[in-house]
Amino acid sequence: MTDNTHILIALAEDNAINRNTFLQKIGQLKGYKLSFMAKNGNECLEELKGLPFPMLPKIIFMDIEMPELDGIQTIAIAKSLYPQIHFIVLTVFDDDEKIFDAIKSGASGYLLKHESAAVLEEAILNVLNFEGAPMSPSIARKALQLLSRSVKENDTRPGTGLPAVITDREKEILQQMISGWDAKRIAAALNISVLTVRKHIANIYDKLHVNSKAQVISLAHKNNWLK
Repeated sequence: MTDNTHILIALAEDNAINRNTFLQKIGQLKGYKLSFMAKNGNECLEELKGLPFPMLPKIIFMDIEMPELDGIQTIAIAKSLYPQIHFIVLTVFDDDEKIFDAIKSGASGYLLKHESAAVLEEAILNVLNFEGAPMSPSIARKALQLLSRSVKENDTRPGTGLPAVITDREKEILQQMISGWDAKRIAAALNISVLTVRKHIANIYDKLHVNSKAQVISLAHKNNWLK
């Protein structure tokens, strides 16, 4: 039976202590219900397979280093099967390769495991409301450094340009998203409502065939849209 008053979330984490800590943090918040906790990627996929569509979680928090099937591989597989589910990586790692591997696999955010319950809730709401790709501060700084470096390295290569289906207004919003603006700031700058911004962002995602701001940033990096 679906509980329409709660946002369903799930966790994939191989460490029992970390699972209990996560459970305690979620217990501090109102309006959320834990769909399941899995000990590895294979178990996570099996849990999803056994759930009816209305009971699928909106967001799965995913550890990276797990036995049998790691978090990045699990996200890539799950995204192909359940594109509507969002994934937020929870990890102790903030190294370059794992950040971009997580983004390319389809992760919507990247948080360190020590983050508070309030930060977890903010990340959930940001993802569900198309208001940004939640990242812990140290990871956000690293991601911006990587993007900045990649732009400089590719300065001599012409960009491929944005798809023609993207309207001028969507291009404007897209550039602001890539610059790190959230929906509220974009709305204020363009003198439109936050709801209108979210509709534009949803259209951008649909036209670019992505599911998160993190994937938009990855495309921007790949196609040199940051120039």
